[in-house]
Amino acid sequence: MSLTFILIGLNVAISLYAWKSPDFMQSWVFHPYTVKRNNQWWRFLTSGFLHADWGHLFFNMFSLFFFGAAVEGLYKAYFGPELGAFWFLALFVIGVIISDIPTYFKHKDDYNYYSLGASGGVSTIIFASILYDPMNEICLYGFICLKGIILGVLYLIYSYYEAKKSRDNVNHDAHFYGALVGVVLGLVLVPQAAGNFMGEILANLPF
Repeated sequence: MSLTFILIGLNVAISLYAWKSPDFMQSWVFHPYTVKRNNQWWRFLTSGFLHADWGHLFFNMFSLFFFGAAVEGLYKAYFGPELGAFWFLALFVIGVIISDIPTYFKHKDDYNYYSLGASGGVSTIIFASILYDPMNEICLYGFICLKGIILGVLYLIYSYYEAKKSRDNVNHDAHFYGALVGVVLGLVLVPQAAGNFMGEILANLPF
């Protein structure tokens, strides 16, 4: 069974439950102040399965749907079904955790700061996918078609704009750190991707 769909299902189910259970939401959300003082390190991971609202959930799962299947399929072909599934899941989980580390150090003494969202893990998957196939065409809603690398840049622009507004508990900064994890870990797992990436870009230059 597709791990991409399992991750989407888990995010939807856990987010819906958390919206109806404030105590559960409070125990899983990323709160650097509590992490530091009470050693609740699990929040680095659990917060990656929570979302602020339907728009936040849809945006992340929509992105995971289009890019996750490509990376999962590549890993299963490259490493084999079982090991490929393991590395795909590891890529998402590592992205969720590492992308929150800068936020932790920035807000570990700020009692009022909370954040949540799968943004770090999703961004890691997106940019690993772009590394492996930058010219892959993604068709949104069946008729708006963009190259993966263009969609990735737009994703970061959106993240930057939302981070500047800072009007919610969504950790938009995690998009940038997740993107970095996706590129670095993507190269560690598939080293020849660097040459393939440059070859694809150069082959599609307009001059």
